[in-house]
Amino acid sequence: MTDGASQAPPRNRTRADYLFAAFGLGLVAAAAAVGLVGGKHFRDKNYVHAAPIFGDWLPHVGWGTVPAVLLAVAVVLWGPDIAQRLRWRHLMPAAWAGYLAWTVSLVFVDSSQRGFGAPFADPNEYLHDIPRITSMGEALREFSSRILDFQPESWTTHVSGHPPGAFLTFVVLDRLGLSGTSWAGVFVVLTGSTAVMAVLVTFRALGDESWARAAVPFLVLSPLAIWVGTSADGWFMAVTAWGIALLAVAATSGRLVAGLGAGVLLGFGIYLNYGLVLMGIPAVAVLWSTRNWRPIVPAVVGALAVAAAFTCSGFWWLDGMNLVVERYYQGIATRRPFSYWVWANLAATVCVVGVGAVGGLHRLRPKGAGLLPIAAGVAILGADLSALSKAETERIWLSFTVWLLLAVALLPKPRRWLVAQAVGALLINHLLLTHW
Repeated sequence: MTDGASQAPPRNRTRADYLFAAFGLGLVAAAAAVGLVGGKHFRDKNYVHAAPIFGDWLPHVGWGTVPAVLLAVAVVLWGPDIAQRLRWRHLMPAAWAGYLAWTVSLVFVDSSQRGFGAPFADPNEYLHDIPRITSMGEALREFSSRILDFQPESWTTHVSGHPPGAFLTFVVLDRLGLSGTSWAGVFVVLTGSTAVMAVLVTFRALGDESWARAAVPFLVLSPLAIWVGTSADGWFMAVTAWGIALLAVAATSGRLVAGLGAGVLLGFGIYLNYGLVLMGIPAVAVLWSTRNWRPIVPAVVGALAVAAAFTCSGFWWLDGMNLVVERYYQGIATRRPFSYWVWANLAATVCVVGVGAVGGLHRLRPKGAGLLPIAAGVAILGADLSALSKAETERIWLSFTVWLLLAVALLPKPRRWLVAQAVGALLINHLLLTHW
């Protein structure tokens, strides 16, 4: 048995699994209760009507309900056995296909209410500003000058709230003829779902194939698919996940090209979301776990190449970061109390990773692949305490939560926990109409 699987304490600690899971469930219940007790005033003030999740209470079913339930049943019954028996080269595409099917099913639960890709039709989203772009070079040069609100040329909320890499992703799609909300939705679903394979590559490279195999059914039925299927943050998650995967390959195989690729992807990540600078913590965890720091050089070269490309095009990252903090407090962030969201954000995280992942947290050990979920948790705490993430963290933190999710694979009796994970995801998706 490899390090990651053997690091789990003896099974007589099952009681602690349930206590941790119960704590996570209680945190969600407390956050929801505050939102309900606070009434309309609280919900309007926070612009969150189903706290701690950004969405609305709306029990519903949709075209994806039956496929999602059938897929969940199939994965619970046969997923753990298949994950152990399949050859690795077959397991990877099987895991991706299963997760893609799960994501699409969940998307179509809500599509009966609003249509596929509809979240991208919001006037605060990226697609709104695409008609304003006549030249990508000019957009980069003027990007920072349009970040602040209340001026004629201000970018819309999501464009201004991210570095230009996020917006330019959808501009490029549009220029390729893949314009409109449906193509945007297809793009984030297809790219975001590949993060499952990146996670498996990472854990196998770190010498923990048994943990990776145990994680496959939980990755397939992960609750975070709810937000991967409808938000650009699913794309961000895939970029950084593959960056971490290439870094792990570089650290264990000595391939400098993999290290360079890791730097390019992780470097591009901070031009998709300012907060993804915290992905440096999981990156360091990979190198620490392998005791190999040689990939730092090619990774830094790759990241600097990305930074140089954006800087030479007219966008200076630090200027953008400073301006976006100012823009952040020009909006509803000033109305959302940190005293609530500092812990309600964590309740939203429980919804994303599932109570099973919370139940497995105490089984993590700071060695080998176990460092990655721990590092992801540290990154989440850093983002939380920054006070720059108040609400909507169920999508904003996807790049971190995909690694934290792996804790659930350390639990005994996997089918029991698979049921809990799937039921949690199905309840959220059918009781709430999330904004993503």
